[in-house]
Amino acid sequence: MQDIRASDLKTILHSKRANLYYLEHCRVLVNGGRVEYVTEKGKQSLYWNIPIANTTTVLLGTGTSITQAAMRELAKAGVLVGFCGGGGTPLFAATEMDIDIAWLQPQSEYRPTEYLQHWVRFWFDDALRLQAAREVQLTRLQRLGEQWRADQRSAGGLAASGFAVDLAALEPLLAQSAQAIQSAADTTALLTEEARLTKQLYKLAAQASRYGDFTRSKQGDSTDAANQFLDHGNYLAYGLAATATWVLGLPHGLAVLHGKTRRGGLVFDVADLVKDAVILPQAFVSAMKGHSEQEFRTQCIERLTRTEALDFMIDSLKAIALKVGRMAEAAQAAEVAQTAQAETAQAAQAFQLAQAAQPVASPESEEKTAPTALDAS
Repeated sequence: MQDIRASDLKTILHSKRANLYYLEHCRVLVNGGRVEYVTEKGKQSLYWNIPIANTTTVLLGTGTSITQAAMRELAKAGVLVGFCGGGGTPLFAATEMDIDIAWLQPQSEYRPTEYLQHWVRFWFDDALRLQAAREVQLTRLQRLGEQWRADQRSAGGLAASGFAVDLAALEPLLAQSAQAIQSAADTTALLTEEARLTKQLYKLAAQASRYGDFTRSKQGDSTDAANQFLDHGNYLAYGLAATATWVLGLPHGLAVLHGKTRRGGLVFDVADLVKDAVILPQAFVSAMKGHSEQEFRTQCIERLTRTEALDFMIDSLKAIALKVGRMAEAAQAAEVAQTAQAETAQAAQAFQLAQAAQPVASPESEEKTAPTALDAS
């Protein structure tokens, strides 16, 4: 069979790609020109194909290895590769630092700069960066409300699986949070509101799924099913967020909210757009149904695909970059105009002072210096 190279594959827009992989205890390699992962079943080795042309992200967890050839083919196809701990826990590095996730981004093609230029225009301005963080959180609220309402009202929603949310309690909670976000004076206030809202959402979700008492544990220290599923599902959201930022050419370090507390904070900013809307309710539903980790992962990926989460992330980033970037342009133009006006006024004043300082010839001196007819003769 003729080998298939990544360069021969038809390019599919990242927002339209269907696959997101989380792998454990396997080897990723190239076999016959195809990228595959190999698992062991007794004395047998089972080979599973990864359709790289239709894949956004591959997350490699515990017990995985990948060959150089596989990395090269994934990079050519524009697939992001992330390394994390088992079950979506932080990667533990040799430096004994918790690293949430380490990304290897494809370097095989040029990225657009339009949205990066808009992002950089406002990013160095504290007030405008705060405005961008507000936009992210308000977009998160809007998506959360739309998705949870749809889950309750549609036939195929989570309500059919036993996730019966009290919408009468949800609506005032969202309205109160929106008001707090709009009036937040700094990122600390925004982070505080984010934590407050998320705590209330956990309470609503536990009630909706009849889970009982729930307390969010520290990431990586989870013991109950809901906490473990939240950890694991969030990493799927991080994978999509990393893809969205890469597609638009936005470096992960240009965060607007989580940058001071987490490396590559922009990934976590963007993941917030869908985590509470999609991952959170599915975690509680799967915990109550006794799903395995693989079953939960399958349900999450299906919901992320069905709700077009990656499309939503990309479109939201575009809108925020353009909106706040244009605000920065307008502010810069106003500052330039104000500076030019001030310089013009200053120049006019200097000219007037210079005119006033010049000596004025008196009539007597003019009579003394004026030539006479006698002088001319």
